[in-house]
Amino acid sequence: MIKVGDTLPAATLMEFADVETEGCSLGPNAVDVSKASAGKTIALFALPGAFTPTCSAKHVPGYAERVAEFKAAGVDEIWCVSVNDAFVMGAWARDQKTNGKVRMLADGDAVFTKATGLTLDLSGKGMGLRSNRYSMLVKDGKVTTLNIEAPGKFEVSDAATMLTQAKA
Repeated sequence: MIKVGDTLPAATLMEFADVETEGCSLGPNAVDVSKASAGKTIALFALPGAFTPTCSAKHVPGYAERVAEFKAAGVDEIWCVSVNDAFVMGAWARDQKTNGKVRMLADGDAVFTKATGLTLDLSGKGMGLRSNRYSMLVKDGKVTTLNIEAPGKFEVSDAATMLTQAKA
């Protein structure tokens, strides 16, 4: 399992873009985790699934609402990672109004999630293999803080906790 001091796993996540920008075409775009995290401070949080109750009502909104505070604390980007496809994450980004606030990154094959060791098996509940709920502060690709939730909990991976850690 990933721990403080470890480098983020080498993986490619997918990000859906509604608007074409320089270097980012419409539709799903590959995000190389190593390259995208190099030289940056990232507040990364992961959750079991897009459009699920706690994730949609509390987890994503908490980060999206505090972007300015994260920037003031030295965080360059906020990443949300979920074992969903890029199209679902893109739709969820529109629903949550995260454009320009939180990068909604799809781990469709759970490659990143498996590499972190933070999987959550929701087989039998119709969801299969998913990500555990957690947050981490990442500096230049290295994990400096890691908050892993107990099963079914939402107590330590929230935006307020991560913001306090980013300010420290």
